[in-house]
Amino acid sequence: MQFGRLLTAMITPFTSDGTVDWPRFDAVLEHLINHGSDSVVIAGTTGESPTLAHDEKLQLFKRAVQRAQGRVKVIAGTGSNDTIASQKLTQEAEAIGVNGVMLVVPYYNKPTQEGLYQHFRKVAGATSLPVMLYNVPGRTALHMDVDTMVRLTHDVPNITSIKESSGRLVDVMKLAAHKREDVELYSGMDELIIPYLASGADGVVSVASHVAGLDMKQMIEAFINGEIKTATAMQQRLIPLVEALFMTSSPAPLKYALSRMGLCEESVRQPILPLSDAEKKEMDSILQGFVLAEA
Repeated sequence: MQFGRLLTAMITPFTSDGTVDWPRFDAVLEHLINHGSDSVVIAGTTGESPTLAHDEKLQLFKRAVQRAQGRVKVIAGTGSNDTIASQKLTQEAEAIGVNGVMLVVPYYNKPTQEGLYQHFRKVAGATSLPVMLYNVPGRTALHMDVDTMVRLTHDVPNITSIKESSGRLVDVMKLAAHKREDVELYSGMDELIIPYLASGADGVVSVASHVAGLDMKQMIEAFINGEIKTATAMQQRLIPLVEALFMTSSPAPLKYALSRMGLCEESVRQPILPLSDAEKKEMDSILQGFVLAEA
């Protein structure tokens, strides 16, 4: 597989004054490499991309490539709701040496399905890198239809993967059945990894893998090896953790978890806020077993 089965949408660590914490960035990346991640997505939603400046994104891409040294694939989040800006950032990321790019469905301006098709075709056409489409209607307020995704996979050779985060399992099955055969399909929902795999997906782009990466890698391998009951039981065990990681605006809960593990500060950029004391108390009770097991 091009990007592997367990991909992590990596956080961007910040210091208490809101600047990128480069030593902590290195520490989190090393942690992910050592805890099962095959690839990392840099400057995605979990990386707080809406609050990252253009130059910060380029610095993050460069740092990830330099520090990874080929041990994991580096996928740059270069998509936006501006086709020309997405083309430019994608080309700059390619020059830095990333292994692929992830392009999110354009948010806020709500283009038509034909508009989506033209957007992705033009951005993918501006690079020779592998392109991952990212359908996440809960964040973009726009669902990319299965027909549009299928059409793109057959018309654009360097669209090689899709991160599907709608939770619509019927759509996942249709997409798996009709996409170009070599296009890899990833769940974008940690709570539905096993259902997605059973519907034809190949892996996951995960948030929870920051905390439970080894467990998740084992779960996916169990499913692939036909140990369905074992994999399902592991998925069920992960659900409280996944729900806790999204108890409020992501990635605030995740950064709190990672602070418990000594990997970064809790700092997020506004308008996202750190957890309240009550939320921290709730998180502590859920995190205990996972943090102790994975730290």
